[in-house]
Amino acid sequence: MGSEHLSSENVPSQSTGLFLLGRPMLTGPAHRFAQIRRYNIMENYRDIRPLAERRRPRTLEAFVGQEHLLGPGRILRSVIDKKTIFSMLLWGEPGCGKTTLARLIAGHCGVEAHFLSAVSSGVPEVRKVIERGKENRKNETQTILFLDEIHRFNKAQQDAVLGAVESGEIVLIGATTENPSFQVIAPLLSRCRVVRLKPLSEKDLMKILDTALEDDAVLAASGARLEAPEKEKLVALAQGDARRMLNVLEQAALLAGDGPIDDRVIAEALRGVVAYYDRAGDRHYDTISAFIKSMRGSDPDAAVYYLARMLVAGEDPVFIARRMVIFASEDVGNASPQALPIAVAAMTAAQNIGPPEAEIILAQCATFLASSPKSNASYMALKKARERADDFSIEIPLHLRNAPTKLMSKMGYGREYRYPHDFEDHFVQERYLPEKLADESYYRPSAQGSEKAIAERLARLWPERFRK
Repeated sequence: MGSEHLSSENVPSQSTGLFLLGRPMLTGPAHRFAQIRRYNIMENYRDIRPLAERRRPRTLEAFVGQEHLLGPGRILRSVIDKKTIFSMLLWGEPGCGKTTLARLIAGHCGVEAHFLSAVSSGVPEVRKVIERGKENRKNETQTILFLDEIHRFNKAQQDAVLGAVESGEIVLIGATTENPSFQVIAPLLSRCRVVRLKPLSEKDLMKILDTALEDDAVLAASGARLEAPEKEKLVALAQGDARRMLNVLEQAALLAGDGPIDDRVIAEALRGVVAYYDRAGDRHYDTISAFIKSMRGSDPDAAVYYLARMLVAGEDPVFIARRMVIFASEDVGNASPQALPIAVAAMTAAQNIGPPEAEIILAQCATFLASSPKSNASYMALKKARERADDFSIEIPLHLRNAPTKLMSKMGYGREYRYPHDFEDHFVQERYLPEKLADESYYRPSAQGSEKAIAERLARLWPERFRK
């Protein structure tokens, strides 16, 4: 298959085309005018692309989301503003803008770009692009090879790209929903920058939805109407995937006919979409996300429902158990310290017993975690501490350092360290944080469950920090 070619001269402009949504022929005199109007639209416009493709942004200003990459001074904004591109791997969930960003980079940087899919293309197609890149380099023109779903290329296929990337004959932009650390060969990974895209926020999705309803001529012709509650439902169901949201909207407009898009219509449009489950790819995280959020929200009924749904779909019980181990520490934490060993025990049982019996153990663990008091204080403490931990110029206090040699002892390592067990209540006021961070506090224990006792003890020991 040939590659899709895109240069700065032929970047498509925003389409205003229309197409008939394909609803059945309406009957009755009351609908004849509407039928004639729609057929007139079809006569004048031939845009039969899906709504998600019609709404693909053609300009950077129209792109929604990924502010951490496109904001002032951010990496992709700098690439576009300076027209200096490098090989990169765009890693993110479906529908977050990977292909669109590649098109925008190519269009703004004035380079020749070839778009291939690893699903339908192979080494011969890649080599054709590389040969084109060699010719363009003689004319001092860069050539982009965009390779969608690069994780589907095996090691030998990825090797075929490696030399051209290293020599600069092509600039590789790979797109993947899978973790590049596991799916891209190390030599290629080391020559590309991994750019992590985030799932679109609900605010971003609402903006995309509103713009589609306002600006898309096909939706306007269909008479699609949504009230605020239905919009919010579509956004929530999208789970960060703009393409999914627009596909459901398009189906809902088809089903609604001339009526409003209500809950019944959305439910019908979602039939089959919600049931989709790809155990082999990242989409299994759709259901695990709902499972985790239900446990976090202390809803054991919802948690066991999503657990059952994953098990029915054939999800690996050990994968589910591992997620519960993480949850026990991140979301339950010190509010119920026994949650972590219980989750570890459930994982061990799942590994040793297997389905279907292991499913009973997973259900016990899931309902326990969902019903437990919650605290993310330890998790938040780690996040706060990491913000300062990358500054290695901050020195560790000498009295806390190890002194395995006489030289280190002479240099003051370990000197004047006071051993807490030698003091009353096994505690002594001491400075453990580096001097530069002496006034900082990271761990803020909650008043939930067992963590309340921890908070009270720390307030007695360190009143200047834990009574604030």
